Amino acid sequence: MSDTKAPDASRRSERSRRAIFDAALALVSENGYAKTTIEGIAARAGVGKQTIYRWWPSKAAVLLDAFLDLAARANEAARHEDARGGEGAGEIPDTGDLAADLKYVLRATVDEMNDPAFDAPTRALAAEGIVDPELGARFTEALLEPQLQYYARRIGAAQAAGDVDPGIDPRIALELLVGPLHHRWLHRTLPLTHAYADSLVDLALRGLAPRA
Repeated sequence: MSDTKAPDASRRSERSRRAIFDAALALVSENGYAKTTIEGIAARAGVGKQTIYRWWPSKAAVLLDAFLDLAARANEAARHEDARGGEGAGEIPDTGDLAADLKYVLRATVDEMNDPAFDAPTRALAAEGIVDPELGARFTEALLEPQLQYYARRIGAAQAAGDVDPGIDPRIALELLVGPLHHRWLHRTLPLTHAYADSLVDLALRGLAPRA
């Protein structure tokens, strides 16, 4: 009797999926979204284009899943490397110093936005989400909204600790932090730097401070 095992179809599919994700992200970074095609992704990944169409309806859907996978891997790596820990995966640290905690996470966000691996696909998805509301809603639900909730919970904890005015809506408060950051990134008005992130935190916390 032969001991030869049948090929593991699930492992082969995962290898193909990973190759497709890597190819999509690389091509968007190299050529831009408009010049990236399903055929090009398939050729770079070494798969047939029908394999891609079997799993995704469009290149935008491929790119979205590729970017979500990239973000998940980055978060997993950060959990292993970040000695600061936290209450849960991805949560903003709560050291008792709200300014320091917010500067820590905003600086990390600046680094990510300046990373070419994230910049090109994020811009492509943001633009495509404008003309494809379904894609935009999925991008917001799967990636943006969970990140915003981290801020909302940290601000809520600061309100409970007496560091933020209890009458302020945490959702509006977090937009004072992330809104300007994304505006500068999206429109490239000025460079994104750690100093800028620190200034955003300092200015926002002046407005969020408890009233005497």
